[in-house]
Amino acid sequence: MKFFIDTADLDEIKQAASWGILSGVTTNPTLYSRTGGKLADFEPHMVKICQIVGKDVPVSAESTAETTEDMIAEGRRLAALAPNIVVKLPICEESLPATHQLASEGIRVNMTLVFSAAQALLAARAGARYISPFVGRFDDIAEDGIDRLNDVVTAVKNYEYGYWEQEGGPEIITASVRTPNHVVKAALMGADIATVPFAALKKCVHHPLTDRGLEGFAKDWAKVTGQA
Repeated sequence: MKFFIDTADLDEIKQAASWGILSGVTTNPTLYSRTGGKLADFEPHMVKICQIVGKDVPVSAESTAETTEDMIAEGRRLAALAPNIVVKLPICEESLPATHQLASEGIRVNMTLVFSAAQALLAARAGARYISPFVGRFDDIAEDGIDRLNDVVTAVKNYEYGYWEQEGGPEIITASVRTPNHVVKAALMGADIATVPFAALKKCVHHPLTDRGLEGFAKDWAKVTGQA
């Protein structure tokens, strides 16, 4: 399981990178706006993220275009910002031909807003390098997002695709992650990646028994050093 961080916050990205566990970044203009950023500065901000993580770590930058032609044009522009930029497009009728064209030019696409295995299969066939099925949003409507993710993983991995095979793709990104349990279940079923908000990523570090044990270590050390 690879860990991507789902954020536009440079400090969060730096901290996650310092842990040595960061394999990628996913972000979008909404996440950037939460840091106080303006849409006009989104592309320069993507360049900053790419510089932090290095040229071998993929950074998904979301297109805001609505037509196929505009998606292709914006995808080319985003991809030209840095060698590790991945163009993020939502699954729709307009994005499939855009993905096909961009992939034919060697531009990687992360197809997002995927909620079914059928959508994932179309994305893979069109040439998406990454496919992002959402888990947490199913939980929001009292449905099992992990079951849907399992359908996607099983269906996509039944086949081979002409694009990105040398890079091991298409890869399945577990998106809309809310809890460590989402990460664990995604890993057990063989999803390639989990993209996780920093708050949820920190929850993966902790466990009540670990935290209790650390408290015990601190107390024991205080006794040894005479600070108790």
